[in-house]
Amino acid sequence: MAISFVRIDDRVIHGQLMTRWAKELPCDGIVAIDDAVAADPLLSQVMKGAVTDVKVWLFDTQTAITKLPKVIASDKKYFVIAKSPVTLQKICEAGISLDNLNNKINVGPMSAREGTTTIGSNQCVNAAEIAAFHFLTQSGHHIDFRLVPDASAYTWQDAQQKLN
Repeated sequence: MAISFVRIDDRVIHGQLMTRWAKELPCDGIVAIDDAVAADPLLSQVMKGAVTDVKVWLFDTQTAITKLPKVIASDKKYFVIAKSPVTLQKICEAGISLDNLNNKINVGPMSAREGTTTIGSNQCVNAAEIAAFHFLTQSGHHIDFRLVPDASAYTWQDAQQKLN
């Protein structure tokens, strides 16, 4: 299994990812998936510059759907990071397995935006993201809201109670 960690983080790639998560879990490379980031050369350069120890690929969703099977077939261990759960839903709907070492999808910051509901200290979701989290859990993934490895966590089931 080549995916060692799956994360949703609206910052996509940042220093905390490498200083905290990569120290806890095996990582030979990072596959970041976001249409806007992949389309912006300056932002892509900044994201790649945040990581010095491993190779980074930035893909739009469609490219990720075509490239992830090679990543999954690799002997190396990769982090897969998306800015939104909607992106991961599209990847799963395309038949790509996001199975990883513990079959969890970790959720980091999802900033407040118009039309969102707060479900955690740094997590806000809109209707499309709520639907995507439902899809991902129904597909067998465990959603783990945790900013850093040693922080307390809560599940999607816990988060749903704040939606009512």
